[in-house]
Amino acid sequence: MQSTDDRGIDPQLLDILRGIADIQTYAPGTELTRQGESEHTFYVIESGSAIVLRRLEGGEDQLLNTLGPRQPFGELALLDDSPRLATVRTVTETTVLEITADRFREAIHMNPELALLVTRRVLANLRKLDQLAIQDLHDKNAQLQSAYLELQRAQAELIEKQRLERELELAAEMQRNLLPAELPTFEHYHFVSYIAPARYVGGDLYDVRQIDTDHVGFLIADVADKGLHAALVMAVTRTLFFQESMRSTSPAEVARKVHEGLLALGGSGRGYGKDAFVTAFYGVLHLPSGRLTYVRAGQERPVLLRKGEAPILLDGVGRFLGMLEELILKENSTVLSPGDCLLLYSDGITDAMNERETPFGLDRLIEAMISPCESSAHADGEAIMNCLVNEIDLWRGHAAVFDDLTMLLLSVT
Repeated sequence: MQSTDDRGIDPQLLDILRGIADIQTYAPGTELTRQGESEHTFYVIESGSAIVLRRLEGGEDQLLNTLGPRQPFGELALLDDSPRLATVRTVTETTVLEITADRFREAIHMNPELALLVTRRVLANLRKLDQLAIQDLHDKNAQLQSAYLELQRAQAELIEKQRLERELELAAEMQRNLLPAELPTFEHYHFVSYIAPARYVGGDLYDVRQIDTDHVGFLIADVADKGLHAALVMAVTRTLFFQESMRSTSPAEVARKVHEGLLALGGSGRGYGKDAFVTAFYGVLHLPSGRLTYVRAGQERPVLLRKGEAPILLDGVGRFLGMLEELILKENSTVLSPGDCLLLYSDGITDAMNERETPFGLDRLIEAMISPCESSAHADGEAIMNCLVNEIDLWRGHAAVFDDLTMLLLSVT
């Protein structure tokens, strides 16, 4: 235990202690007493210095005092078998007087003042330890109060987070139900899709729908937003495209009607969200001839692969839907032949980052598409899509997904 009297022991009393003590010298870093151990020796520093440490519950050491010449410690060991309340460690080479309990009991018979002095020092040290214990209790109470308040806040946040996650799970389930569970099949024309939302719900959508005996409409679109709001806009967009495709086989006319419908429902900042708009590629395929007529409203340019030919990026000029009243759209067409593969994709595909924050890019997408497309006599949409997904997953590694990943592939046999 440390001394509470920086002046140290009176020189006259020190002489008395020297007469009954053993004198020992210790190297720096020596533990003279150890917290928790029961010992029966009282010490007085003759020369050198030592520190008094107490091990806290967290495992760290608390510095209680620094001791120098004529300062005693370990008085309690002379009175009972209580374990040491602190550790005393030498800082420099230190010489100490060591008085055992047996020698002390012999000395107090000859010098009662020695017993009174030691008793006073014990009481002073106990008062010091009581003060430290009270301060510790006060600090721990404050920490517990702070931790309790923090726990209450964390619990409230957890409840709110769980509520929001449940809402998003329901919204995600609603979104999955809106997307086609199975794509329709047609002789010579095969559609394969892939979608992985960046969050519980996203803003990407696709659809393939037979308009009449000779025509098939197909769509990929991206709401410029994420989360629940994007899912709601996505649902409305898909519904509008479905309704209008039943009324016209002109992609431009359908896209214009969808644009007008989005504006009427609150575009241009009138309620749906001023920053929400929709990019889309919508095409109508004439099954007997293979002619594809389409519009591209700000969506990524689809990749058309033909065996033995360089990849083609479909042309098309058009502005996004649902925000600015003026709409620019140009209808284009091309003819699909056996062996052709047409890939529609969202910008989340080409923008997919790896762990070095390098995007996947259009060139890698085309390269991943070429290999399976060229490997067989007939285009195998499933094999191509599987290859694309594997290549993107390998590229991303453990990097987080920040945008929806959506692809729609049309292969012709």
